[in-house]
Amino acid sequence: MTDQADLQQMQFLDQTIQNLVLQKQTFEIQLSETKSALKELESAGDEVYKIIGKLMLKVNKLDIKKELLERQKKLELRIKTFEAQEKSLSEQLEKLRTKVANSSKK
Repeated sequence: MTDQADLQQMQFLDQTIQNLVLQKQTFEIQLSETKSALKELESAGDEVYKIIGKLMLKVNKLDIKKELLERQKKLELRIKTFEAQEKSLSEQLEKLRTKVANSSKK
């Protein structure tokens, strides 16, 4: 008979993977927006504005480019971290599935 703890662990891993995927998608959207902003920045004139809350402030184009590039790096790193966690958890889940399948055949 299959161990109830293994089934609970499988369910927990599956939910954790789903949460990771949702979080990763959020960061991928932010990364896409950041890349789009960088692209628009290249075609922008010398006057660049940044929205902060309800204010639009004039900012230095080089400073905002540096800020966006740093944000892009951080987002890419977070996405890679989520992908590594997702891979690790998926491997654990697959091992548990195999274990449960083998024990149910007996």
